[in-house]
Amino acid sequence: MHYPLNTPLGRMGVHTLEEGPDRCVASIPVGGLLNPLTRMSTIAPLAMLVDHVGGLINHLRRDEDEWTVTSELAIELAPHAIDLVTAAPKIPVVATARPFGPKGTAPLGLCELTHGDHLLGTATVRSFHIHAPGHLVAWPTDTAEGTPPATLGDRMSVEVAETGSRTAVLRQLSDPVINNSIGIVHGGVSAAALELVGSAALGDGDDKPWRTASLRVNYLRQFRAGHESRYEARTLRAGRSSGVADAQAIGDDGAVALVARLTAYR
Repeated sequence: MHYPLNTPLGRMGVHTLEEGPDRCVASIPVGGLLNPLTRMSTIAPLAMLVDHVGGLINHLRRDEDEWTVTSELAIELAPHAIDLVTAAPKIPVVATARPFGPKGTAPLGLCELTHGDHLLGTATVRSFHIHAPGHLVAWPTDTAEGTPPATLGDRMSVEVAETGSRTAVLRQLSDPVINNSIGIVHGGVSAAALELVGSAALGDGDDKPWRTASLRVNYLRQFRAGHESRYEARTLRAGRSSGVADAQAIGDDGAVALVARLTAYR
């Protein structure tokens, strides 16, 4: 399935290849996209892919009167993941998701990430099933021709606010295209932005750049874009070979909506 460019999935270039209660498959382009804070290659779009396909497999387990919202997202990557993506930028990353365990209170979707014949990593998405909200926004159904914006910053509607020693900040601009069906910033967009600021806060790694190994995100409340909405990160540790950064998404109301921890190695 190809999505219109005026939806968050279409804007980010996500294609759903298979959709069913036992298996969902989707892809996203990653090669050639740069972190707007560092101007270096990034794996941040994988968070968008994982949120979509992992959330979808959980969504398909809902009852008729239920909806799903993501509560947790986690990605674990192979050490050479960014090298594989940048060596063959025209090949999209594919995620295959399956349900893991019973539905329960917070169902879990398990994902495998591949690039061509190579395994890039694994990921999980945990969701809450809630009563279906009465204010769902219908996504546009037109299939206008074209391609997503050239830069990752434009695709995500973010702009650089600050980058310095051990800190990084991105502004989340208000843009209905990157909102989900309940009118808030799509969880995949916000998770990807947390990876961008987290990796940027660690710095350029001198002559040996940092490589994101894991990203763990908790969704605390709805994240709405506006004049004050932003993503912030600070370094907790930057050693010889490992680094850890904490990141958060702050909504237009000033409340922390998402928190994340990023671990990187070099």
